[in-house]
Amino acid sequence: MKITEENIDYHVDFIEVKSARYIGDYAIRVFFSDGFTRLVDFKPFLETSLHPSIQKYLDETRFKDYQILDGNLNWNDYDLIFPIEDLYKGNL
Repeated sequence: MKITEENIDYHVDFIEVKSARYIGDYAIRVFFSDGFTRLVDFKPFLETSLHPSIQKYLDETRFKDYQILDGNLNWNDYDLIFPIEDLYKGNL
């Protein structure tokens, strides 16, 4: 039996959050590296969470204090962060 290796050039695009703009009422428009944008409504997620470390972001001032860090939308040094795929699909 002869083992051969097929050389296939796989090209994988990594999508990152490039920027984000707070719209209001816990909604953020997220701009991705591939040019796609999504308006993400975080309010249902925040309101239904029972965990105090998440509920504290119902304070709108705290919620608006996010950063783009390493291509991710992030609050308070990774205290609150979401998978990019979820943000891209708008499924929190």
